Amino acid sequence: MAQKARVLLVGAGGIGTMTALNLERGGLAEVTAVLRSNYAVVRDKGFTIDSCDHGKFEGWRPTKVLNSIPDLSGSTSPEDSFDYIICTTKNIPDVPPTLVDLIKPAVTPGHSVIVLIQNGLNIEKPLLTAFPGNICLSGVSLMGADELSPGHILENDVDRLYIGPFLSETMDKQRQIDAAEEFVRIYSASGKVQCSYQPDVLFVRWRKLMYNAVWNPICALTDLDTTRFRLASEDQDPASPLNLLVRPAMNEIRAAAKAAANVELPESLVEDMVECDPIEIFCAPSMQQDRRKKRYMEFENILGEALGEGEKAGVAMPTVKCLYGLCKAIQWRTKEQNGLVDARKLMEERKARTGS
Repeated sequence: MAQKARVLLVGAGGIGTMTALNLERGGLAEVTAVLRSNYAVVRDKGFTIDSCDHGKFEGWRPTKVLNSIPDLSGSTSPEDSFDYIICTTKNIPDVPPTLVDLIKPAVTPGHSVIVLIQNGLNIEKPLLTAFPGNICLSGVSLMGADELSPGHILENDVDRLYIGPFLSETMDKQRQIDAAEEFVRIYSASGKVQCSYQPDVLFVRWRKLMYNAVWNPICALTDLDTTRFRLASEDQDPASPLNLLVRPAMNEIRAAAKAAANVELPESLVEDMVECDPIEIFCAPSMQQDRRKKRYMEFENILGEALGEGEKAGVAMPTVKCLYGLCKAIQWRTKEQNGLVDARKLMEERKARTGS
């Protein structure tokens, strides 16, 4: 019997837990999951899962559950190495620790394949710099899954995962492609999900940005879910919230994709993305959920990178720029609430610099 792939999963929220469950049920991988806020609950009681793909589970756990990243830096045994390190955490580069710092102790140079099932653009760049001998894969997930409370997971939209290599010039191209196709094989083994190899990583990422860079911040800033936002917009009203915010922002992302990456996103995709959430589910995108819970928002790689790439290519993006500025301000306030910044100290430092 072939040895199972050893997987380290970092971030067991909704998407991460369903990723672990699917890998374990496929029988080709054993998962060590690193948990944070839900660790104590899962250690004692396991996960409660209600999944549209896999059914219902009480007390489910992956092969191993940890509350911190294992340090393999001093290990000389190949059996200790992880074949895959899957990152399903929110990508928040403006709040320490960085993902590189987080996973570094567990990365075996030249061996561990890093799989980023995360949103946004340019997320691979710090990883390829820090781990030049390790293959890095792009994972774009279209699954709907949420952690309703610690250890209680609801998957209400099927698992669709697109995998492709973030190609690095320091490694053989075919080796990177083979690694992506092998991960697709392992992930597809359960027979319950839709997982496919996607060589055009940029197309898939820009396409998802049509949703993430628009609905996520707009819902977070207004605290209206996608259903309520659509209900608040009359179809024929040129000054409706959809026509003033959502459609212009999506067209700015389309223009940026074409100018910055030569990615053609059809105009029809705008209406597809406006209507993509079933209206009866009152979908609150992840950034909105994070703001409601007073958590940090992952806006830099979603909004900031799209804005930067577009403007660098000469595209005017006034709507996206406004959304980015508002998100940046709210993130600063969350940092202040969590003690990462001190407004009074900053004020005194500014007065000292300016002499006023």
